[in-house]
Formats: sequence, C-alpha cells, structure tokens
Amino acid sequence: MTMGNPASAMPARGKRADSLRNQQAVITAAAEVFLTSGVDAPIRQIAARAGVGMGTIYRHFPTRADLITAVYNQQIEDLATAGPALLERTDTPFDALSQWIDLFVDFLITKHGLANALQSDSERFADLHAHFLDRLSPVTTQLIDAAIDAGDIQPGIQPYELMRGIGNLCIGRGSDPRYDPRRLIALLLLGLRRPASS
Repeated sequence: MTMGNPASAMPARGKRADSLRNQQAVITAAAEVFLTSGVDAPIRQIAARAGVGMGTIYRHFPTRADLITAVYNQQIEDLATAGPALLERTDTPFDALSQWIDLFVDFLITKHGLANALQSDSERFADLHAHFLDRLSPVTTQLIDAAIDAGDIQPGIQPYELMRGIGNLCIGRGSDPRYDPRRLIALLLLGLRRPASS
C-alpha cells in the first residue's frame, strides 16, 4: 500500500480554507446589507460589500433563501455564544441580561422581512423558528436565572415570555421611524428589577 503525497493535499486544503473565508465574508456582508437595505437588497450589493464576485455568492448560496437562512443561522449562533460570554465579563448578571437583550433586538430588527422572503418555503421557516427557540431559550434561561440568583431581578419571568414580549415590542420598527422599541424595552427591564431593600 502506498501512502499519498502529503504535499499534494496542501492546495486542496488551501482552496477549502479560501472557500470558507469567502463564505463567511458573504454571510457577514449580507447581514450588514440586510440591516440597512432589507432582505430584498440586490445580490451585487452584497458581493461588492464582501469583495467577491457574483459567481462566488451563487456557488455557496444558489438561492436568496439559502443566503438569508445562512445569515439567520449565523446570527442565532452569535447570540447563543454571546450570553455566556457576557456573564463572564460584565459586572452583574443584570448588565449581562441587558446587553444580551440589546443584541437580541439588533437580531430581530435585522431579520425584518425574513418571513416574507421565505413565504414560499414554510417548512424552512418553521425549521428556522424551531432552531431559534432551541438555541436561544436556554441562553435566556441562563441569563434570567443568574440575574435572579444575584438578586438583580424578581423571580417569575419565563424565558419564552421575555423573548416573545421583546419580539412584540420590535414589531413596527421598520415602518415607523418615530417608534423606538428600545425605549419600551428599557422600561420592561426596569419593571423586572427587584425593589431595593430599605
């Protein structure tokens, strides 16, 4: 039995690394473009932002729905890892919860138009929503429990209720520039605070 030449594998690995870098660059660029221009933004705008050709985008993401799904999944993963990281580096669990909710709001605003974009593929959208809950509910639970244990907030708030409430407050942000959901979310967080002992 002859061993393959290790040197011959190097170009293939290099190509895979380049391909992964390009794929990540497209996802990052698409997220930025979707935030400012919506999910119906021209693909050429995303290609220009990513610094790649149109062919590169279509090679990784044959349809717009594929690209939107990839962006959505990447942002879910970023949110899922942000929660524990914030608990490690912030002064209090309430600070971690507040900062994570700010990231959560950014995510909800970014995904504006997702449902319409995936309307023709309801199964895909249902799978995404299930993945969203599976990944983020435990993180929300961890943040809430840490804030309760520290005496920062009152017990009794359910993770799904909090996520759903914030989502409902974000509805309408895209259609009304006078409405800032963050102001109401700040009031919501204030209402969760445990009253200071006299």
